[in-house]
Amino acid sequence: MINPEAEIIFNPLPQDDPRQRQPDITRAKTWLGWEPTIPLAEGLKRTIDDFRDRLS
Repeated sequence: MINPEAEIIFNPLPQDDPRQRQPDITRAKTWLGWEPTIPLAEGLKRTIDDFRDRLS
């Protein structure tokens, strides 16, 4: 989806950065009646396209 030739640079994590993120959308479902409707791959494609548009 993005440049497969890009160099990946690993930096130390900030001290307070969680090692594994576990997003929880329970509140959005309960309070707003919201649930995701776009599949992950499509959402990533849209996000990448949006950033490309903004940066060009």
